[in-house]
Amino acid sequence: MPLLDPARWRLLHGGEAAAVEPATGEALGTFTLAAPSDVEEAALTAARAQRAWATAPYSERAAVLRRAGDLIRRHEPEIGEWIVRESGSIRGKADFEIRTASEECYEAAALAHRPLGQVLPSTAPRLSYTSRIPAGVVGVITPFNAPLVLAARSVAPALALGNAVVLKPDPRTAVCGGHALAAVFAEAGLPEGLLRVLPGGAETGRALVEDPRVRVVSFTGSTRAGRAVGELAARHLKRAHLELGGNSAFVVLEDADLDAAMSTAAWASFFHQGQVCMTAGRHLVHSSRYDEYVERLAAKADSLTVGDPYREQVHLGPVIDRGHLDRIDELVRGSAAAGVRIAAGGRYRDLFYRPTVLADAGPGSVGASPAYGREVFGPVAPVRAFDTLDEAVALAGDSGYGLALGIVTRDTARALDLADRVPAGLVHINDQTVNDEPIAPFGGLGDSGTGSRFGGEANLDAFTETRWTTVRATPAAYPF
Repeated sequence: MPLLDPARWRLLHGGEAAAVEPATGEALGTFTLAAPSDVEEAALTAARAQRAWATAPYSERAAVLRRAGDLIRRHEPEIGEWIVRESGSIRGKADFEIRTASEECYEAAALAHRPLGQVLPSTAPRLSYTSRIPAGVVGVITPFNAPLVLAARSVAPALALGNAVVLKPDPRTAVCGGHALAAVFAEAGLPEGLLRVLPGGAETGRALVEDPRVRVVSFTGSTRAGRAVGELAARHLKRAHLELGGNSAFVVLEDADLDAAMSTAAWASFFHQGQVCMTAGRHLVHSSRYDEYVERLAAKADSLTVGDPYREQVHLGPVIDRGHLDRIDELVRGSAAAGVRIAAGGRYRDLFYRPTVLADAGPGSVGASPAYGREVFGPVAPVRAFDTLDEAVALAGDSGYGLALGIVTRDTARALDLADRVPAGLVHINDQTVNDEPIAPFGGLGDSGTGSRFGGEANLDAFTETRWTTVRATPAAYPF
């Protein structure tokens, strides 16, 4: 029996929209968008349902999360097809999302029975302790690029810890990034009202952040949108966990094994058409290896197949829509006009952008080499040479972003020293920048986020409040 019921996608009041396949432009189905009134109703219902859920035995919450993880795997063919067709993912990337989303549910189930707090020493004759309590209603806002994973990594732990969730997925991936997850949790036995899916635009997101019943906001998306969410949340005195963009450095030292590194380098910039916040946006290569590196990365890019991931065996699928493609191409053309050499790619057909290598990309000003200084969010690998380790450190750290850092070398001690000198939330030595695991804390610094973390124990801080309680045997006496 199919998991997804299109009739349940048409219960909102913000107007009709289509789920579009980027590879063909075909409408895969229709759904309704959320209006601000839907946010108010969903948050009110969630707040009411959350009270009983917070007092439910931890074993009950954990069981729902485990069943949800099992059901994601059980419905893999149906969910996977939606990820491939609606988000333009290749099959391997869809498999990764399904596997990781199910693991997010299993890890969240374990959170339900974590210790609730600590017993504290006190100078007074009393019991003093802390306890973690659910935040209440959590608003989750997610992007199009890894829709199932980026929803599950907040929805699952928030529910496991006794919260209710209102999820606003990007309308371009409303089914695989929202309705699929809601259907899974409904089948897993999650009580009604605890998870509502409200696809919509900026107005819907604003209403979600502003609603007084929503106490915590989990946002994943661009730095520009994240600033707006953070400012609005601060105005309403609520926490916002912001996981934003990146322009991550991939540093190749002079002793690197280029035979081993080339697959790593290509994956770092071209995986899912470069539409990943952790994508390597700057390849920094020692000058003694630079020419060979550019030549080999360009050959690798030229060898990759770009096409319809649902109907063909390809390495890269389409980018999400025409506006996004035009922005990618504008950055590439602007860099070429500034003197950067297009060593591979720089071409497209429909929404299929060829993997692109830009040689001689300099830091300079953003305007002089825009594909180097900005987050491209496309399959573009700018390459820059350096001469000394100090220069590599300076170049790697010369960015407002601070998400991921990749380093390739045979000398791991040297790599660790370099990593200590570059601000980044994630560091991968002899690996590329696009890495994620449910048990690992994930998040960036600077323009990449507020330093908040998702994953593992970090979810306890993200989705609970800490309460201090004291208990005396008799009422305390004071001077008056």
